[in-house]
Amino acid sequence: MQLNLFKFVFDIMDKEYSFSYKLFKSSTELVSNDKQLVSKAIEAMNNAYAPYSKFKVGASVKLSNGEIVLGNNQENIAYPSGLCAERVALFYAGAMFPNQSIETLCIVAKGDLVPETALLSPCGSCRQVMLESESRQNIPIRVILVNQDDSVIMVDSVKYFLPFGFGPELAK
Repeated sequence: MQLNLFKFVFDIMDKEYSFSYKLFKSSTELVSNDKQLVSKAIEAMNNAYAPYSKFKVGASVKLSNGEIVLGNNQENIAYPSGLCAERVALFYAGAMFPNQSIETLCIVAKGDLVPETALLSPCGSCRQVMLESESRQNIPIRVILVNQDDSVIMVDSVKYFLPFGFGPELAK
């Protein structure tokens, strides 16, 4: 595991943006609970419906009660009627377990849409939903991104994915 620091200084309102992230060469380096989330996300990914992009994405969400919720991308020929794995899992967690906070979100993917060595990163819509989920519960959500080459990036809060989030509470 390697700990990295990213720092960016905004020219707007003299704000500084920095965060650290953990980088793992392989998901085998993770602790057992995180390995379980990766395994569950892979299980969800294998059940994704992605006949158009051929890019399957799976997500697993660990809740404060220990429950693990799964989501995968669901495409539709009437684009943009589909939904990303992250939002499927987060919306399901909110609908079925509204009083449980989200502790960790794990995301995996497979397909030619993104090169195998490229960073797996949630789309803008998912980042906004992730950020609002964190804001609603007022507790950071840890994120585990497993790239197609099995390298892992882990961050302690979804706010690091969208520094200019939409909404009055999110833009602080």
